[in-house]
Amino acid sequence: MTQETGGFAALDLHPSIVAAVLATGYEEPSAIQQQSIPIILAGHDMIGQAQTGTGKTAAFALPILNRIDPSKREPQALILAPTRELALQVATAFETYAKQMPGVTVVAVYGGAPMGPQLKAIRNGAQIVVATPGRLCDHLRRDEKVLATVNHLVLDEADEMLKLGFMDDLEVIFKAMPESRQTVLFSATLPASIRAIAERHLREPKHVKIQSKTQTVTAIEQAHLMVHADQKVSAVLRLLEVEEFDALIAFVRTKQATLDLASALEAKGYKAAALNGDIAQNQRERVIDSLKDGRLDIVVATDVAARGLDVPRITHVFNVDMPYDPESYVHRIGRTGRAGREGRALLLVTPRERRMLQVIERVTGQKVAEVRLPNAQAVLDARIKKLTNSLAPLVADAEATHGDLLDRLTADIGCSPRALAAALLRKATNGQALTLEAVEKEQPLVPSYTPRERTGGERSERSGERERRAPMPLGEGRARCRTALGARDGIAAKNLLGAILNEGGLAREAIGRIQVRDSFSLVELPEEGLDRLLAKLKDTRVAGKQLKLRRYRED
Repeated sequence: MTQETGGFAALDLHPSIVAAVLATGYEEPSAIQQQSIPIILAGHDMIGQAQTGTGKTAAFALPILNRIDPSKREPQALILAPTRELALQVATAFETYAKQMPGVTVVAVYGGAPMGPQLKAIRNGAQIVVATPGRLCDHLRRDEKVLATVNHLVLDEADEMLKLGFMDDLEVIFKAMPESRQTVLFSATLPASIRAIAERHLREPKHVKIQSKTQTVTAIEQAHLMVHADQKVSAVLRLLEVEEFDALIAFVRTKQATLDLASALEAKGYKAAALNGDIAQNQRERVIDSLKDGRLDIVVATDVAARGLDVPRITHVFNVDMPYDPESYVHRIGRTGRAGREGRALLLVTPRERRMLQVIERVTGQKVAEVRLPNAQAVLDARIKKLTNSLAPLVADAEATHGDLLDRLTADIGCSPRALAAALLRKATNGQALTLEAVEKEQPLVPSYTPRERTGGERSERSGERERRAPMPLGEGRARCRTALGARDGIAAKNLLGAILNEGGLAREAIGRIQVRDSFSLVELPEEGLDRLLAKLKDTRVAGKQLKLRRYRED
């Protein structure tokens, strides 16, 4: 089956959309895509029952883009998502698939960001609006006609929206839209509340149900580590110090990232090269041949550029950027562990990507163990081990072949054999001082921030100081509330602010100071109506965990 006669092209999608999809590394549509795309293209309402990780975003994004008229500068499609994180993820997917569709623009509408620029983008003619229900209702209160031209509606993760208490908001949104619209609903489960929505607002919907297939990759040792996005290059360099690899492929999302990371690796002395869609076929073949015969040890690649790459000496795969879906993850790490050899795959995870890690674990049926970034001592030990391994084979007959030269050099220079050996080691290591202090100074890297295991209530001194700090003075007319989520959960003040604004329906000025500690956070909220607000926020989740705000009693 060729790409021209099969795959995504066989689904009657516009060639520019097919080209954009293929550029992301997808080759064949998933089951949910195969079944949903023709239904949505035909204009039918649809109920899709599918888990995250089955490819459902592309299942509705591709046919909707196919039905968009770029010449009309007005909102034509609305995608509702339960959380800001999912809204951003869906908006990014639409932008990716619309790269070769001039004139098509996407706007993400969510709480925790200024309303003005969002409304301006809608009024300026963004054809695709991806929104959370609460913030969209805020816009409707300012302009009740903002959805008047929308003729395609998608409810993504509808069951999660209802869990978060968005039923009333959804009804407001339905009423603000044309009755002639096409409505598509995706949900992992179909409780009575979802079926009731479908009966009221969908017209003779088609049903699609997909079970997520478990993919196993048991032959490959997998691990993940938590890093901030701006730490990735430093993290890769530190990992390479301690990982004993033969050849390695590092996956990133963009062409520019392949060039940037390959350049950083070369600057540190690694034999590395970039592999992306802009590289000509003959150059691609030279890179792969160099990796096979040992002239290269590391290739930094995008998914699409690595298609068909089969090099038996690859022992490691680094997922520097999170893959778009679990299937891509399985394909990536399958580049190692070939021909019965051992393979190791490492995944770098940023705070916003925790959810995708959970999806990967569910789809593969395996727990991806967490590891910590190696500390300076581990790096020092690895460097000394490499030096030892390089010198050990030379020692056996060195005295017989170079003993006389040693005597002459020590006499001519006027130094001891120990001093001469130290000078030669300095030359062999390019002047690199193999001391703990030197490594710490050379590689200042903030440790990964995931929760540390504690035993017997022990805490680090720094963490203890942070926990004992007294709360700031309370603002007038405010109450202080506490959540058990803190810095060790990857939480920042902006995450809490966005979630409370998004789900609580508050104005920004209603929220006071937010103090994030190691194991908890404090938030100032209006005293008036606090109990109602806390009830409204009771099922809110931040970074995949329940917020569980409670009034904070200060003793």
